[in-house]
Amino acid sequence: MGTPVAPAGTAKKPASLPELTLRGVIIGGLITLVFTAANVYLGLKVGLTFATSIPAAVISMAVLRKFKGHNIKENNIVQTIASAAGTLSAIIFVLPGLVMVGYWTGFSFFETAAVCAIGGILGVMYSIPLRRALVTGSDLPYPEGVAAAEVLKVGDGDSANGVTDKAGEENAKGLRVILVGGVISAAMSLLAAMKAISSSVAGYFKLGAGATTLGTSLSMALIGVGHLVGLPVGIAMLVGVFISFIILLPIRTAGDISDVAAMADIVDEVFSGEIRFIGVGTMAIAAVWTLIKITGPIAKGISQSLASSRSRKAGNAVDVTERDIPFPYVATTIVVLMLPIGLLLWDFLSQTDIHEHAFVLIAVSVLFTLVLGLVIASVCGYMAGLIGASNSPISSIGIIAVVAVSLIIAAVMRGVDANPLSLVAYTLFSAAIIFGIATISNDNLQDLKTGQLVGATPWKQQVALIIGVLFGSVVIPPILQVMLTGFGFQGMEGAGEDALAAPQAALMSSVASGIFDSTLDWNLIFLGMGIGAVLIVIDEVLRKTTDKYSLSPLAVGMGMYLPASLTIIIPIGAILGTFYDNWAAKQESAEAKKRLGTLLATGLIVGESLFGVVNAGLIAADGGASPLEFFSGGTYADILGIIAFIAAVAFTYWWTRRKARA
Repeated sequence: MGTPVAPAGTAKKPASLPELTLRGVIIGGLITLVFTAANVYLGLKVGLTFATSIPAAVISMAVLRKFKGHNIKENNIVQTIASAAGTLSAIIFVLPGLVMVGYWTGFSFFETAAVCAIGGILGVMYSIPLRRALVTGSDLPYPEGVAAAEVLKVGDGDSANGVTDKAGEENAKGLRVILVGGVISAAMSLLAAMKAISSSVAGYFKLGAGATTLGTSLSMALIGVGHLVGLPVGIAMLVGVFISFIILLPIRTAGDISDVAAMADIVDEVFSGEIRFIGVGTMAIAAVWTLIKITGPIAKGISQSLASSRSRKAGNAVDVTERDIPFPYVATTIVVLMLPIGLLLWDFLSQTDIHEHAFVLIAVSVLFTLVLGLVIASVCGYMAGLIGASNSPISSIGIIAVVAVSLIIAAVMRGVDANPLSLVAYTLFSAAIIFGIATISNDNLQDLKTGQLVGATPWKQQVALIIGVLFGSVVIPPILQVMLTGFGFQGMEGAGEDALAAPQAALMSSVASGIFDSTLDWNLIFLGMGIGAVLIVIDEVLRKTTDKYSLSPLAVGMGMYLPASLTIIIPIGAILGTFYDNWAAKQESAEAKKRLGTLLATGLIVGESLFGVVNAGLIAADGGASPLEFFSGGTYADILGIIAFIAAVAFTYWWTRRKARA
């Protein structure tokens, strides 16, 4: 297929290629500055972040090609560093809550950077033994990891790296497909940013005694994600949409619709305040079941890692693609990092009215982090492998962590006269460290999948991930402070009209507050867990009685938790991808033609992601207002958006099939 990667077992040639280079680290660090700033701003404004692996791979190729001796594995290190730092910015889903509840007045550089660094490094360490279980020994699709690998392979298609003429032509064709898909995707995003077309369409309507909403994002990138994740995951997510928006939402809004004009507000409020908590319950039980199922592979992966370490110590040759950071180093690092966690928590508690309970609270938090770190890393890695890091509902893991920590602290502090605000603040601070583990685990295994596909050395990539974490830890605190000073957060004292919503941080703050003041509706979470249990039974029956059907409970839970506008478009992309793959399978050179479809999906993700970086920078530079909004939007923009979206999707697939035939 034109890949410059040597087959498994021929490790000498790949080992001679430079990977972890100084110039690669510097380029990755510079890309980090841009991507992390963009992700922090977008996450605080709309509650979404984007995965930076693919845009980083594209930029890395463009820069490194100017240097002599560049290669695919060095490019991989650059995207790994930038990806880790950009992903770590998801810590903003928790930390701003401390300002919103009135406990912090700003973001101390040391405290914020330390939380990011410790949580991120733990995320790398916990996910290292998972590589063998969830990457090399798993059939999870890892859509963005595969897409990033395809980008790197295509960009490395030159004779200097030993690529044949035929393979070079194939790579050149693949690069054109990525470029066309990327340009069209970016152009659609530009039109949406200008408000010439809508970026999504939605409608609210009565259903039974209640009401609901359905709609879809007009995102070319999500079409690409759907193409890569495949039909089984797409169908499971549609089942989740049906449960939430066709069954639960009309039931939960029954009798509340007295004013048609207020229907949208009522439906949105019920979805965010009730339905999403049901989805959290479903994902919680599905996550536990997933962990139980992968416990065996995880134990096997740890055993293989230890065996590899012993073999290398004995002087035996181990393929470079199987060399992780030795497990004894991993375990030691995890244990040693518990000490700075304890010191951070002690320093935090020393400023509160519950400081006299510091020993017990710190012991609880450290043990929780130590024991459940692997659980969180496993679940997050599995979710990223299932639908990609960009679309993995990482905030749901944050909510589950906040609920778990809150319950434990509430139990420990029962009967103690303590200020609930202090307990909420301590819970959020503890959860922020755990969330750092979640964010990096969500990205790390995706990057290690890319590394596997391009023949990278795992330990070097794992070191690059740690470097990326450190870069992000330095960049995030000042950006957070700038956002706080310039805009403020909704709900905090003195917030103005332009205050950033920080929706996830607000939700997690309200969850913790609800537990400590006993206002959280546990019935919603229990209902979700019941639904999840039924889904687990259905999935197991399908897997045991059929060879081709399944219903991932975790994917269904994602469909229940995420807004319909995000969820519906992914299955559409999965259906289109299935049609394309079925067509390709009937042609000559089927695998090469199928690969062009993968590259098209990659281009769609690349174009929108890169434009997102540029647009975020423009918005931040303009003080919070988009300088690209030349039109007013409205109904005409909705109609034009639907027409343009259908035309763009149809053209890209038609053009790709035409290129594939050639």
